[in-house]
Amino acid sequence: VLGCTSITGHAPVLSHGLGSLHLKAGAAALLRIRQPVRSGNAVPPPAMEAEGDHFDFNGDEHDLDRIVEALDQKRIAYEQEGKYEEAENTKQRLEQLQAQVEQKRREDMKSRQLTERLGVEEAHMKELQEFNACWDQKVAEFEAHAASLQAQLRERHDKEFEDCREKFLRDTEPRTARWSRDLLNLRKIQETLAKMKKYGEAAKTKAQADAVEAKETEAWRQRREGKIRGLEEQFLHKQSLEMSGLTKRIVSGREEQKQARKLELERLLQRYHNVKSQLESQQKIATWRYERQTPRPSSALSNMSISSRHSFVR
Repeated sequence: VLGCTSITGHAPVLSHGLGSLHLKAGAAALLRIRQPVRSGNAVPPPAMEAEGDHFDFNGDEHDLDRIVEALDQKRIAYEQEGKYEEAENTKQRLEQLQAQVEQKRREDMKSRQLTERLGVEEAHMKELQEFNACWDQKVAEFEAHAASLQAQLRERHDKEFEDCREKFLRDTEPRTARWSRDLLNLRKIQETLAKMKKYGEAAKTKAQADAVEAKETEAWRQRREGKIRGLEEQFLHKQSLEMSGLTKRIVSGREEQKQARKLELERLLQRYHNVKSQLESQQKIATWRYERQTPRPSSALSNMSISSRHSFVR
């Protein structure tokens, strides 16, 4: 299975992120407004000086809870004192803070989910590269082994053919020419004329006998070479069948290897699609739960802390 990180939402936020949250009013001023309540009457906290429309806030969840609590106390104090205009302004600022916080939560969740999906993609690409490298090596080893087998067989065939050719030349019958009766008679006549000192007639007979012998020798040579050639062709055909059998086994092994690689690749891709689909499904459920449990800006933030509302998306 792919060596990806979390599937359920624990991946790190992207470093380039979506920027820091800009919240309404100054954090320091918000924290200074918390005042104790005396004898049932809320003492209004000191006014909050605005230090610009937005400020960069990089605090943790508890700091956000403190800011929300301080704003809500200020709103309650204004309400009890009858300062409804100030209470309305504070409520609006509270709702703006809630909207900005929720927007950042959504961006953070999208960033985490994107990181998880990228992690799955990167793990898949790495596994695919390792798969291709492994199979490329297997193919190279197979081809090298096949070439070695063919070379060894070819070398053995060459040696065996040379040995058999020598045997054919040495043992194939008839190893010597068998003279005809006419040639033998001419040689006897030649010898008889020579003994009778009829050298002229003996020379003519010898020339005639030599011509017949040459003709019969050529006929014997051709018949013998033809026979040897037939034996060689039979031997080469046998070797050809052996080489053809090896080639067929190599082709069959190559095809089996190709099918095995295809099947394993299909399994790898199926695992990747399963993990990807499972991750997307879990992220959709997490997003749906988040949207369902996230209060609208008009809701009172003081009823639930920010950190507790979002603990389920951790």
